[in-house]
Amino acid sequence: MALTGIQILKMLPKKNCGECGIPTCLAFAMKVAAGQTEIGECPYVSDEVKEQIGEASAPPIRTVKIGAGDSAYATGGETCLFRHEKRFENPTGIAVLVTTEMNEADVDGRIARFKNLRYERVGVLLKADLIAIKDTKGDSAAFTALTKKVLDTALDAGIILMSDKGDNLKAAAAACGERKPLLYAATADNAEAMAAVAKETGCPLVAKGTNLDDTVAVSEKLLAAGLKDLMLDSGARTIRAALEDSVVGRRSAIRAKFKPLGFPTITFPCEISADPLMEAMVASVLIAKYAGIVVLSDLQGDILFPLLLERLNIFTDPQRPMVVQEDVYNINGPTEDSPVLITCNFSLTYFIVSGEIEGSKVPSWLLIKDTEGLSVLTAWAAGKFGADMIAAFMKKSGIESKVKHRELIIPGYLASMKGELEEELAGWTITIGPREAGHLPAFLKEWKPAA
Repeated sequence: MALTGIQILKMLPKKNCGECGIPTCLAFAMKVAAGQTEIGECPYVSDEVKEQIGEASAPPIRTVKIGAGDSAYATGGETCLFRHEKRFENPTGIAVLVTTEMNEADVDGRIARFKNLRYERVGVLLKADLIAIKDTKGDSAAFTALTKKVLDTALDAGIILMSDKGDNLKAAAAACGERKPLLYAATADNAEAMAAVAKETGCPLVAKGTNLDDTVAVSEKLLAAGLKDLMLDSGARTIRAALEDSVVGRRSAIRAKFKPLGFPTITFPCEISADPLMEAMVASVLIAKYAGIVVLSDLQGDILFPLLLERLNIFTDPQRPMVVQEDVYNINGPTEDSPVLITCNFSLTYFIVSGEIEGSKVPSWLLIKDTEGLSVLTAWAAGKFGADMIAAFMKKSGIESKVKHRELIIPGYLASMKGELEEELAGWTITIGPREAGHLPAFLKEWKPAA
């Protein structure tokens, strides 16, 4: 049963030191109770209390960690069925499959695409997360050699080791060292042997069944063997069955607190369809409906990018707008004669506007005002982007010492604010810029300081 914040507070040292990043022990306890932080963030709490609180306040879907350092990847930790109820915690991992039967060129191509297909959007790096290595030959030496190749060439990849032979998994896992892989998979027939490998290597293990009921039975066996870090594969290899199992599993864990299903899932769109576009569609459905990891047959930019954007949208916290820091940003190496523009700190606005300025090749000063993550018109309507606030920010920003002219370019949607700003900013000329960021390059190329 989950502990309340007050119950957790009674177990804390009550130093109010703030070393956890939260000012008081009471506030920290409340966040632990709400699942917004981990008890381990307190440097003074005892291991016994950590274990006690950790078990009591653990999310219904266990958090499972794969790899370490740059390759570290976490899945699970979920506490709700719908994003609007709270938020989804750990984004679905996207993996690409390589096998011991593939020729060297195919393996190298997949690794290269894993490393090269990376995109930055609203300040977030979008990329695939893991490489699944499958022992299709049953050859331990070939399996370990392929594992070492992936480890050496894809330094930030989480590793999934797939074999039905425990000894092969153990040898390949040993090659991974601190980059602890996910072991796939324990079934009803080999659960005991695979549990022993997972215990010896200290790696998380997948419980695989022929259907959801069989998966529950395997999960119960592994739990009885003392394993805690598990993932689940219901064995579903049609889109309908995979979706149904995913929803039933999440509901059982969240609503009924059914522990054997309280683990993240691994799914295989690559085994559901041989058509790359259909495979991508299956992956998109499973990303939207609770998959912990989706394994793809290959990575192609036109297929991967939409999946990454879908994942970004689903796993963005709806209660915390994406923002950039309030500051003066120099773009393209501005000088004292360069234009000065201002906009809000909503991430999407910032990256679109800054991208258009950068593309124009015109050196510019871009002032970002803190609007609590609201867009320009929303912030203005909410009273967070008014003339008095902009004027106060301008004065404290130090922009007057950076330019010799006194002209500020405001978003076109704030044209009605021009008169108020000129009153608040004595000596400044207020110029109304384009309404759309896409028109900024042409505007800036024609811009000259007001006389």
